[in-house]
Amino acid sequence: MTQGELLKTTALTQTHRDLGAKMVPFAGYDMPVLYTNLIQEHHAVRNSVGVFDVSHMGEVFVTGPKAYDFVEYLTSNDVSALVDGKVQYSCMPNNDGGIVDDLLVYRFSSEKYLLVINASNIDKDLNWMHEINKNFGAEITNHSDDFSLTCRSRS
Repeated sequence: MTQGELLKTTALTQTHRDLGAKMVPFAGYDMPVLYTNLIQEHHAVRNSVGVFDVSHMGEVFVTGPKAYDFVEYLTSNDVSALVDGKVQYSCMPNNDGGIVDDLLVYRFSSEKYLLVINASNIDKDLNWMHEINKNFGAEITNHSDDFSLTCRSRS
């Protein structure tokens, strides 16, 4: 990020500001880092609940007849274990036995997957995906600027 470049915001940015959060640049976004003080926030998490805003994460769809083959090769876990509507935590190994990044793999069908990647690594991860995809021909579509992740608890 260059000097003077505007930070991106999420659907929750104004809520964070309204609640008095200290906002800082993170992965190109204006994100909350602290609301009150570390001790109060520590006690709130230990005694009640803590929330982390993940609405800045990257969302990449992989679709087409080669989507399954591509995602199975790209990630370290067994994608065949997924059924429609389920998610799997995984990582993208590199060619040297290291890890490019960790990610979540959501299966919509054998021809449609959503990869949730770290906001700070979107460009790096996409470059790696496109490099691997040369051997597969799946359709890779970056929708990171179009989505804002939320989560809900199940009772």
